[in-house]
Amino acid sequence: MQKIQEFAQAITDNVAKVIVGKQDVIENLIIALLCEGHVLLEDVPGVGKTMLARSLAISLGVDFRRLQCTPDLLPSDITGVSIFNQETRHFQFIEGPAFTHILLADEINRATPRAQAALLECMGERQITADGVTRSLPRPFLVLATQNPVEYEGTFPLPEAQLDRFFFKMSLGYLSPAEESAMLVNLGNRHPVETLGAVVDGLESAQLAESIWQVQVADSVREYIVALVQATRTHGQLAMGASPRGALALYRGAQARAALRGRDYTLPDDVQALAPLALPHRCILKPDAALRGRTAEQIITELLDSVPLDLGETK
Repeated sequence: MQKIQEFAQAITDNVAKVIVGKQDVIENLIIALLCEGHVLLEDVPGVGKTMLARSLAISLGVDFRRLQCTPDLLPSDITGVSIFNQETRHFQFIEGPAFTHILLADEINRATPRAQAALLECMGERQITADGVTRSLPRPFLVLATQNPVEYEGTFPLPEAQLDRFFFKMSLGYLSPAEESAMLVNLGNRHPVETLGAVVDGLESAQLAESIWQVQVADSVREYIVALVQATRTHGQLAMGASPRGALALYRGAQARAALRGRDYTLPDDVQALAPLALPHRCILKPDAALRGRTAEQIITELLDSVPLDLGETK
């Protein structure tokens, strides 16, 4: 676990030179990376979503591509296209931006459902099928998608099937006065991202991801995860609860969080810290609950307070 801890700490310290005051966000992003998951960053413009993705890629020393999603984006603009090569007299496949290690899908909800669907196979299977040929994507492969939660004109909300592909859904939030002051000092001369360099071998993350499975999960912790997920499916204000993929994300994420803290065993604290990131976007509110201003995040928080850890006890 020490190697994983050192790997994560080096990245966190490096990214923190650019992203001020968001240690927990950076850590959760590393957890998703080590679990080979994808992250949806939903927040208002200007809080550093794009810079976070760039800083992570630079710190890892891996390929990074940015995909600006617009209504005229085609699936082939993501996956690639075959063109006829006049010299060889054969069709040649030109890889799209998805053939990278870290893909930033900026404003993903501005792309049409057809273009959004092109990312499903990439995110779920880590491969692309074009012209009848299946091509594997490199490892690590992390999709960081962003969307604006307050501007919906001309957007296409992500369907449940696509939302479920995201390991975590996170937001950065605004800075505190002290943190915002520190940010202004950092940006007063040269942008700190221009001075960043690779601090780890990002290709090692694939091997580290496999070692995450060695972290022990006690029966009580595993049953706690199942109880939380099951509770979302029977909650009176939810039309649909979290999927089994959500339970796996919570299980795997708890293992990675424990490893980042130098432990070879998980704690209920790991589950409780990650449940608000792994479960709400996989739940659908009933219309009457939504009209009353309820959110899935509120319901998950209440379930964390009400679902007992020891299933043999009642709270």
